[in-house]
Amino acid sequence: MTPLARSFYSRDAVKVARELLGKVIRHGGTSGRIVETEAYLETGDLAAHSAHGVTPRTRVIFGPPGHAYVYFIYGKHACLNLVAEPEGSAGCVLIRALAPLEGIPQMRRRRGIERIENLANGPGKLTEALGITLRDNGVDVTRGRILVCEDDFGNIETGVSARIGITKSADLPLRFFVKGSRFISRK
Repeated sequence: MTPLARSFYSRDAVKVARELLGKVIRHGGTSGRIVETEAYLETGDLAAHSAHGVTPRTRVIFGPPGHAYVYFIYGKHACLNLVAEPEGSAGCVLIRALAPLEGIPQMRRRRGIERIENLANGPGKLTEALGITLRDNGVDVTRGRILVCEDDFGNIETGVSARIGITKSADLPLRFFVKGSRFISRK
């Protein structure tokens, strides 16, 4: 599989979020097909970490596109975002769910569960399953230890809804998912 070029990410975050569906994330002998994403925008999006400008935590979001923005939530879960938009603009895409492809026994050990549908059906679950941690923040996903690759998955029917699990700018229709996938997250 061929990694996506940096130019793929150097576009509008909403377009990137939609077009990431069906692509494959690879890390440490494991991989999964992206089945759910959420876009976070530079302007008019109070849920975006970048809403308050550049901080030590958000610096990577304002940097070159095609890098991982990994952060910790609830004191126990890492979440993976992919930086979109041209450098200097803030936009990113949260990877919400994956359909596991490779390294499934390793994912099951990491997650402590057997049911394949529950291995990566949420942002904290998928980072745990793939072994992605805070040390991966800033990694170049076009050539680093986390790779996002093209895949010939065929036509995808895309669903759109409001984002899940947020209170600010919650009404924006910026969640994208593969319709009918048994691997998407649940509200």
